[in-house]
Amino acid sequence: MSEFEERPTRLLWLDLEMTGLNPREQRIIEVAGFVTDFAFEQSGEQFESLVHQPDEVLDNADDWVKENMPAQLEASRTSDRDEASVESDFAAFIEEHFQGEPAVLAGNSIHQDRKFIDEWWPEVARLWHYRMVDVSGLKVIHHGRTGEKFPKTEQHRALGDVEASVEELKWLLDRLAATDDEQ
Repeated sequence: MSEFEERPTRLLWLDLEMTGLNPREQRIIEVAGFVTDFAFEQSGEQFESLVHQPDEVLDNADDWVKENMPAQLEASRTSDRDEASVESDFAAFIEEHFQGEPAVLAGNSIHQDRKFIDEWWPEVARLWHYRMVDVSGLKVIHHGRTGEKFPKTEQHRALGDVEASVEELKWLLDRLAATDDEQ
């Protein structure tokens, strides 16, 4: 069976916090992830780490990040976890939980996180499946059809945001199923 025909068995939920949205100019300052099955039940431990970035990187953060995420910028500045070790540890986490199966990424606007990983963490990027589950796509459709939004708080902390993404997908799927039942 080719990799295109294999059925995935789990999802890698991921969220990054970055110094901005341009992966060529900005950097990762925090990562969190965990693995679920397709019932969205977490299997095993989670991965969470701040990433030390030097002053010149943090000083180059977007104005929005400087205004809304000063605590994360300072936490990155004082973190003792250099980027290479975080990348290596995160790759090991994925390998342990996927055991050779390409990791299907899941999360909100996960394409943006993937751009940063592709740019800065090639050891992690090589472990991914080409497909992704992007919660924001369903969010756009549901909001456009109903005007209803998931009551999510903006934490801008990687672990809280990734946990909220799982809850939002469950919420969206329940509402889509209810809409289908009504028709």
